[in-house]
Amino acid sequence: MPYETTAIRDRHSPQLTAAAAIAAGELYQLPDGRAGYLTGTTSVAQGDAAAMKTSGIVSVPKTTGIAILDGGPVYWDHSENKATFKRAGDRDFFLGVAVGDAASADQTMAVNLNVLPRYVVDVARDPFDSAIVLTAGAPSLTRLGGAHKLAFDTTAEAQKIDILSKDSFALDARAIIEFAIEVVDGGDAAALDFVIGAANGTDSDDADDITESIFFHLDGNDVNVYAESDDGTTEVAATDTTVDYTAGTRIEGWIDLRDPSDPQLYLAGVLVLGSTVFDVSAAAGPLRLLAHLEKSADDTPGEIHVEWLRARTMQQATV
Repeated sequence: MPYETTAIRDRHSPQLTAAAAIAAGELYQLPDGRAGYLTGTTSVAQGDAAAMKTSGIVSVPKTTGIAILDGGPVYWDHSENKATFKRAGDRDFFLGVAVGDAASADQTMAVNLNVLPRYVVDVARDPFDSAIVLTAGAPSLTRLGGAHKLAFDTTAEAQKIDILSKDSFALDARAIIEFAIEVVDGGDAAALDFVIGAANGTDSDDADDITESIFFHLDGNDVNVYAESDDGTTEVAATDTTVDYTAGTRIEGWIDLRDPSDPQLYLAGVLVLGSTVFDVSAAAGPLRLLAHLEKSADDTPGEIHVEWLRARTMQQATV
């Protein structure tokens, strides 16, 4: 005789025993890792059963001073009890995706609980091309978990390593690119260059020769982070974002291409060069994700970890 199952409750409405009193609407991380909040209008005492809700679009407090873009990942800052764009590595947990853009000054935001972003291209998941340029040296591209390590040795020669996604997206796909890198060794000379972002292709020795691109740019042993764009008609040269990197510390950034005539660029959740009009509107595309490390004939070393590089697209903004 087949075993007869008995429904207990909907999977989006788990129950737990309150380890401490829980007020109505309070948000917690549940035993399965999901975010959930206490439903109803009545608080629950310690030791009582608490009916939690793990789905739906909810309004939550937001950390001010940072923006969060529509459809992007949102985390709960456990110590501050506010939404933010990243984990701090303590008790923070994934909350869901942003519903609509949340501006820097906003104190609340809407979140679709426990929904994951959908990336159309992700170099940690999808295939990519890489053409390594060398003569006698040994530049290398290796995998570190989900990250990729791009490294030069000290051979005094031109070298190049790149990651160019095989998959692409159209210019009008309303893409938002997300990346994180760690500069382990920024080199000891201006001969070293690194860019990350999107382009219509790659180049054997100089990313500046790519005809259609929008990049964040690291220039040799200069700790400034620059930004640049080129669509074959309008070129915006590398411009200092006034943000500096620290070796060994993650740099997280976004490139918002929802308006190709005026892309918006962010570092650590903060808009940079907001008054600079980057422009890729004349690009034919399609665009691919690109990370490109190069050096001219110099013995400078270099090592950069691409922790993630991915793009998501949308047809219309959320309201």
